[in-house]
Amino acid sequence: MKLEDTNLKLSTIEAMLILSCVLLMIGTGIIYYGMNPHLPIIGAILLLFVYGGCKGLSFRVMEKALIQGAISGLGAIYIFFFIGLLIAGWIVSGTIPTMMYYGFELISNQSFYAVTFLVTSLLGLCIGSSLTTAATLGVAFIGMASAYGLSLPITAGAIISGAFLGDKMSPLSDTTNLASETVGVSLFVHIKNMLWTTIPGFIITFTIFYFLSPNVAIGNDNEITNLIQALEKHSFISLWSLLPFIVVGILALKKTAAIPTIAAGIISSVVIAFIGHPELTITEMGTILFSGFVMDSGVEQLDTILTAGGLESMMFSISLVLLALGMGGLLFGLGIIPSLLHSIAEKLNSTARLVSATVMTGIGVNFLVGEQYLSVLLPGNAYKESYDKLGLAAKSLSRTLEDSGTVVNPLVPWGVCGVFLTQVLGVSTLDYAPFAFFCLLCPLLSLISGFTKIGLHTK
Repeated sequence: MKLEDTNLKLSTIEAMLILSCVLLMIGTGIIYYGMNPHLPIIGAILLLFVYGGCKGLSFRVMEKALIQGAISGLGAIYIFFFIGLLIAGWIVSGTIPTMMYYGFELISNQSFYAVTFLVTSLLGLCIGSSLTTAATLGVAFIGMASAYGLSLPITAGAIISGAFLGDKMSPLSDTTNLASETVGVSLFVHIKNMLWTTIPGFIITFTIFYFLSPNVAIGNDNEITNLIQALEKHSFISLWSLLPFIVVGILALKKTAAIPTIAAGIISSVVIAFIGHPELTITEMGTILFSGFVMDSGVEQLDTILTAGGLESMMFSISLVLLALGMGGLLFGLGIIPSLLHSIAEKLNSTARLVSATVMTGIGVNFLVGEQYLSVLLPGNAYKESYDKLGLAAKSLSRTLEDSGTVVNPLVPWGVCGVFLTQVLGVSTLDYAPFAFFCLLCPLLSLISGFTKIGLHTK
């Protein structure tokens, strides 16, 4: 949306003041009062309605801006539904349990920190949730590190680096789908383009953790052994269970659209589930796909990991995305963001400056608001036109949003991810942040890409 298309023409100072009030309201609710983001965002929307009313705008005009903002995310919302089905299908078919089973076998390696990073990356990629990975498998690694007298901050850094790398690159991740849909890029085009910064980040991070790892052999801890045994007993562990993962991978390489690709992964997993569990009925499968799979192995950590998926599990993310996009529509419709962009438009006249502005905005929203989705949504909507004017492909913007939004949130002590990770891992954000190498590297690699133009694509 251009400045001349907005309903209000605001001065830069007024626009900054209103935006500051919005961010302060959201940040206070999330950080100080510990609320879920939904209520503070609704409060911010009401504040914007009051402001627009005071400026003489009718509610109908503001409602239209709100709806237009929400409509822009409908593509991501439909993908979220399919992701919920896919996660449930991949658990009941044994796809995720089989990946976990073979991943655990690597833990006998000497390079503890490097293996921790590698295995959490794999699990994060499989389930598309960094917080679930950290809160389950991550807790097991923290327990092992404590038992062997290893550094807990370094272990936590390896866990978080791997979990957020997997989350960032997973087609099951809500933030990955959100970033691609926000700027209108195909999901798998977006994922493939992220390899420009993810591969160097992975190599550097793995190398650092390898050299930091103790030069002693570490055997399987009892916790891991119990997890492996429980997987063998309560899940369908078979190489055939990896077929849905292979199907999705092949279709992704062929650049098939996201929904058909995910649908193929769902259908193949359902077929394998009936083969692996002959006693499973169609009614039970329907319940699993809607409400999610419930693991009852008696091993708490495994039950937490594998009780997931289903349509219902995506409602939190879907409702939050709708609210955040609606708020973004109001911020644009009231002329707040366009006024701010107009004031700096002349300065964003080079690729380096534009990418740097995107990175700094993503980091800034994370530190001001402490919320991951908004760090993708707000800069994404704000800079789409600027990337278009410089002739840069939209996938360059979506990648930068992930590099400066998704992976930065765990580094913020008062952020949603930072608070959660400190609680579940028992290591403070300030202690593990220096060792979350992948999260630290991604914004830097994006800045380097902006200045060198390596990995940036034109239309």
